[in-house]
Amino acid sequence: MDISITRADLDDPALADFLLAHLRDMEPTAPPESRHALDLAALRAPGVRLWTLHRDGELAGTVALAAVEPDHEELKSMRVAPSARGLGIGHLLLRHVLDDARARGVERVSLETGSQEFFAPARALYIAHGFAVCPPFGGYIADPNSVFLTRMTAEM
Repeated sequence: MDISITRADLDDPALADFLLAHLRDMEPTAPPESRHALDLAALRAPGVRLWTLHRDGELAGTVALAAVEPDHEELKSMRVAPSARGLGIGHLLLRHVLDDARARGVERVSLETGSQEFFAPARALYIAHGFAVCPPFGGYIADPNSVFLTRMTAEM
């Protein structure tokens, strides 16, 4: 299996389609005000770093980091293509962004994910990588549809 993780080409039509599929996956999981996945326009914002993972030349995953405050970033837009789930792609993406954050001096990485059963595999992945439940951070508010997780990068 040939795998590469690179900074995303935000003009790649395959990326636009992949991210749209991600947003569509979120639609049935919670009301609109509880869905926090970023669309392509938001991923172009300053302070956001997006990577893609290609498996044998095909886009198989995305992950982003977005600035929350100095030394604190948020994991965003993490998605593995349905056809690539269960192959360890999520672990690779997560390790990649945590290594990137630590190398740039970011001290803390946090995330919001859904509380529904659909998100159970994602929550298990994050916990396996040292994330722990935390209160809402940044501009988030408490929401029964959300689970907030955080970890310090020095703990790696």
